[in-house]
This record gives sequence, structure tokens and C-alpha cells, in this order.
Amino acid sequence: MTDRAVSAATPPLVLPTTGPDPIPVDTAVAAVLGYARGRRPLWFRSFDKPQGDWVQLPAFGWTRYDTLVTGPGGDDDVLIGEGLHGRLDRPGWADVRQALVTVAPVAAAAEERADGRPFWELPDDQLSVLGEPGTVGAAFREIDRASGAHPGHVRAVLHHQRPALVPHLTRSTRRALLPHSHEGDSGVEAVVHRELRANAETFSHLEHRVAALLGDARPTRLRLHDVLVWLATTLRLTHAVALGTATPEWRGHLEAVTAR
Repeated sequence: MTDRAVSAATPPLVLPTTGPDPIPVDTAVAAVLGYARGRRPLWFRSFDKPQGDWVQLPAFGWTRYDTLVTGPGGDDDVLIGEGLHGRLDRPGWADVRQALVTVAPVAAAAEERADGRPFWELPDDQLSVLGEPGTVGAAFREIDRASGAHPGHVRAVLHHQRPALVPHLTRSTRRALLPHSHEGDSGVEAVVHRELRANAETFSHLEHRVAALLGDARPTRLRLHDVLVWLATTLRLTHAVALGTATPEWRGHLEAVTAR
């Protein structure tokens, strides 16, 4: 089947956490391209050019997070968290570093409980209080309790370490997920799980399309869901789509899906 046929046959994403309207596949592709390749202007002065000039910087965190490779543990992990959530002062750095040490065995326990399965293939009871104790969801809740004063930084690191298992959550995305939680959910991760399961075909297509177009990173559907929810709930989705449709990768996408 051609890319064009696959794209035409792929249903839109139905994500209640982003709003009432489905997101067409092409819109999702454009949004992720905008997140990855979008630039923003900054007026910058330097010693060799004190009069200043405009420079173009990445608009979002792709190059500071998704494309980076780090070793197991160490200060590089804190830098990964800063890439998405901003610089930390010295006490903040120490807080995140200690939290990562504290939650490391809990994250390892979650991986063991998952038994090699990615997040979206976990049984429902792994994210329900009815299946506790000893579930992946219970481990996530324990991680949240031990994440200190900068839980967003800690989750960013843990997702980077286990991109197919640990959801990345921020204050804004947690607020978007919470109203969609059900009685018995062990946390808002259960909402992410339901949306990934309900849109499995489309997220699979999106994973492969984004990896083929960008080439510098292969985000899992867990990260793609996070990006789309964050863009939508912070009112950046329209801007990201506009940035994405102006990229060479978007032209490549159109050529691929219209080729006969």
C-alpha cells in the first residue's frame, strides 16, 4: 500500500484531552514537524556585535531533549530535564539529582512489572487501583511522591530513559488529563493509556511517519501524545502547525502521500 493510501485510510486522532474535535493525521504530522523544526526570533547582543541582531532559536524543546543521547545516570540527566523545563538554580539542581537517585529503583520496579511491554500494551489493571499492589501505576504514583520540588524535570528524565514506558507529565498536561480520569484509576497515566489504546492504528502510523520525515529522533507514541496534548492545552497547536507546514519535511510529506 502506498503512503498516500495509508494516510488516507488512517483515522483521525480522537483525543478528548486535546478538545472535542478529532485531529486529522496531517494536522498531527504538521504539529510535530513544527515542534521539531520551528524557530523563533530573538534579539541578541554579544561582545563582538554590541549593536545586536536577530537570531533564530528553536521554538520548542526538540533539539534540547528528543534528539539528545545521554549515558546511564549522572549530571547529563539533569540537563535533559532542563532542556524541557528550564534552568535550575543550585538548590533546584540538587533537589532533582537527589530525586532521581531516590526514584531510580522505583522506575526499575515499574519496568520489571511491565515485563517488556510498552506502556500502551499494558493490561488495564496495571493502571488501576483494583490491581494493586505491585502495579506499574502504583510505581508511577510512588515516583510522583518522591519527585521533590521539580516533578516535571524528574518525569522528563525518566521518560528519556524509558521512552516506551514512563509518560512525561507536566503541570499543564496533568490538568488536561485529570477531568478525564475514571473512578479506580491509579493516576492520570490511565487516561493516557486509554487514549493510546483507542488510537493505536493512528499513533502507529504517526510514529513511523515522524521518524521517516525527521530522521534525528524516533519519538514513541507516548512522547507524540505528550507533545500534542501540551501543544493543544497551552494554545500552541495552531502555531506549531503553521511552523510545521513551512518546513522542507512537510513538502516531503505531501510529496509522499500524493505520489502515485
